[in-house]
Amino acid sequence: MDAQKKKSRGFRDDARFLKSWVERPLVTGAVAPSGRGLARTLASYVDPAVPGPVIELGPGTGPVTEALLKRGLAPERLVLVEFNPDFCTLLRKRFPGVNVVQGDAYGLGETLRGILSEPAAGIVSSLPLFTKPLPQRLGLLEDAFSLMHSGAPFVQFTYAMVPPIPKTGEHYTAKASGRVWLNLPPARVWVYRCDK
Repeated sequence: MDAQKKKSRGFRDDARFLKSWVERPLVTGAVAPSGRGLARTLASYVDPAVPGPVIELGPGTGPVTEALLKRGLAPERLVLVEFNPDFCTLLRKRFPGVNVVQGDAYGLGETLRGILSEPAAGIVSSLPLFTKPLPQRLGLLEDAFSLMHSGAPFVQFTYAMVPPIPKTGEHYTAKASGRVWLNLPPARVWVYRCDK
């Protein structure tokens, strides 16, 4: 894709995101898609050599999906869970071979019932977690751990200074990346791993 087409696609994606955010700010959670630097940082925590699908939550227009593919993941390994039907249509056109599931990430086990045939190698999330109460965020994390290999990463970004899910829990630990300054607004990535 040449530079002019990329720029035009970026403007269209920004407009789609802004429209979605205006209509449903607690569902979309951001006024623009993740920048390339943030998308690369999120994707960097997934090891393509680990077997199994990689689940992406809240892919929106697909900047993180694109980064995961560039990292070396085969399209058929990606399972995208997106709530917005318009984004689902766009993702199916933009990323042939990727499995796009329209559904609710906060009922992940039910949403992915019958879709996964083996444990996931990782989950990458762009969900606006702070729009949900803490028990619901912890429930999402527990659901995620139940679908993954032991020790596989649940990768989440946030614009906030504090982690979206507490750093330590009864069965997990978390580590943060440095601030990703080349994103608007700057963000940080948190990686949660189940230690049981």
